Amino acid sequence: MSSINKSDQEWRAVLSSEQFKILRQKGTEPAGTGKYDKHFQEGVYTCAGCGSPLYKSTTKFNSGCGWPAFFDAIPGAVTRHEDKTYGMIRTEITCTACGGHLGHVFKGEGFNIPTDERHCVNSISLTFKDDKPE
Repeated sequence: MSSINKSDQEWRAVLSSEQFKILRQKGTEPAGTGKYDKHFQEGVYTCAGCGSPLYKSTTKFNSGCGWPAFFDAIPGAVTRHEDKTYGMIRTEITCTACGGHLGHVFKGEGFNIPTDERHCVNSISLTFKDDKPE
């Protein structure tokens, strides 16, 4: 259960229309269009809806799929749900804090990564905070 509960009207007031479509209506941005797909600075990727830390840059890798890919999330930050849309069974991932849709997890793809998982995340669901001291 999400700890941040807002009505659609409240979410619309703080998110862009594109963010609302992805985070609250479980949309998907077109492959290769997101600003974090080829972004590899050191820092932390946070939820664009609530600001909760989700992924460390050290878990990001280039999967070539057209969306940011991570092999693991910050413990407890991401919740998994069975997704039966489009006639298939997938694992949806959401922000644990606000329930915002992030993307999906795929297993067994053979990437040379510490886990056997690719978290395929919409860039629009993320913001980035670098590790540089201010």
